[in-house]
Amino acid sequence: MNENASLPNEEIQQTDVLIVGAGISGIGAACRLRKHCPSKHFLVVDGRKAIGGTWDLFRYPGIRSDSDMYTLGYPFRPWTGKDAIADGDKIKTYLQETAEEYAIKENILFSHTVREAVWNSKIGRWMVRCTTPEGETQILCRFLFLGCGYYDYQSGYSPSFPGQPLFQGEIIHPQKWKDNISYENKRIVIIGSGATAITMLPVLAKKAAHITMLQRSPSYIAVMPKQDPLHRVFENIIPSSILSSIIRFKAVCMQQTLYRWTRLFPNATKRILHRQIRSQLGADFPLEHFTPSYDPWDQRLCISPDGDFFQALKDRKASIVTDHIERFTENGILLRSGKTLPCDMIITATGLNLKVFGGIQISVDTQSIQPSQTTSYQGMMCTHIPNLIYCFGYVNASWTLRSDLVAKYLCHILRYMERHNYTHCIPMLKTDQEQGEPFSQFQPGYIRRSLHLLPRSGERSPWIYQSDYLKDLWQLGASPNRFNGLSFYP
Repeated sequence: MNENASLPNEEIQQTDVLIVGAGISGIGAACRLRKHCPSKHFLVVDGRKAIGGTWDLFRYPGIRSDSDMYTLGYPFRPWTGKDAIADGDKIKTYLQETAEEYAIKENILFSHTVREAVWNSKIGRWMVRCTTPEGETQILCRFLFLGCGYYDYQSGYSPSFPGQPLFQGEIIHPQKWKDNISYENKRIVIIGSGATAITMLPVLAKKAAHITMLQRSPSYIAVMPKQDPLHRVFENIIPSSILSSIIRFKAVCMQQTLYRWTRLFPNATKRILHRQIRSQLGADFPLEHFTPSYDPWDQRLCISPDGDFFQALKDRKASIVTDHIERFTENGILLRSGKTLPCDMIITATGLNLKVFGGIQISVDTQSIQPSQTTSYQGMMCTHIPNLIYCFGYVNASWTLRSDLVAKYLCHILRYMERHNYTHCIPMLKTDQEQGEPFSQFQPGYIRRSLHLLPRSGERSPWIYQSDYLKDLWQLGASPNRFNGLSFYP
């Protein structure tokens, strides 16, 4: 790549906006561009062969949304399905249909994995290098939107356990689950206590001989109706699109209210969650398995639709053990307490590996930029990097609530730059004001392990990532000061 070139090669593909990722964030951004910036040409690139992102990658039994679909769906195309908590294949179909409705598919380049993006100041463009089955290709763009998520698609987090090679059965990480894996009549141990383990357990329990969830530390679990009550009552009275919008508004208000209430009154929240568990499992079930050392929403609250997780425990199809692993054996897992869990299959639902910017090497002219060397602007741009937005959704609410605000913010910037004949913009913060605060105070394991890779945070807005939809709704959309901190250049 020649960073000193003054003119682009005519054979190189060119576009106004290049979107990386064809999942929820990327498809949503493409639809917003189609709707709000019709004069801008865009391309979407994805290393996979299909639309869907997360929902095309994960194939493990029970894969589903971990928040309600009325807020995980797009506001410009409301979710009209009956289930508030939807299976993964339905979410993937929803994304595919959205792309078709907004004529996005013709702009998508599949099997294009972005390796490097270099900003060339002389021509005011990003030169983006992709690898494809046919070899390397390059795309020239004015603006780069990274909608590629936050974790490594190649491998999940799989810690090494003592004695692991001795185990004679199968060891599978959910991210590597294949359709041909058989688990019928097998004794299974799931290592982990997060959303993936709680999702898989009730589905596996239907066919397995027995399934045990082995957790080092518990998670908070709340029961949520799989189908929204309003939908059940009004589905034959109110048109589906209107009803979905009403339910979405209700869901947003409830999410924000409950989150704030939980943070203000953590002990009361614990009591409510425990009462809910008692109603599911009875008064004698030990609550130690559902009592983490942290407060609710210090980490993400897990959801059990219609109490399916608890039903599997109540039916004795499954059990839960809170202990530490001493080592693997030929036929199971020896725990620190001395107890042995015999099993034929071990599922390591141990989490994700965070991958900043999709692993893309970012350079400005000849200078390589590490995200950790920058300060976050609005949780979506970085100091020192022009014309680049990355999408990091909410971790305490539906991802799409924020990804859609980020996509609309991109459209605001593009229209503003067009009106004023600007070519690029950069978040500008004086070097002596750049801070070293963590990107997010919400720190589940995958974020804690990778905080050193993320952009740093400043002391106040707009130099922070805030997990507050209502504040972002104003600050990124309606506020006349929404570009404070951005410097624009002709």
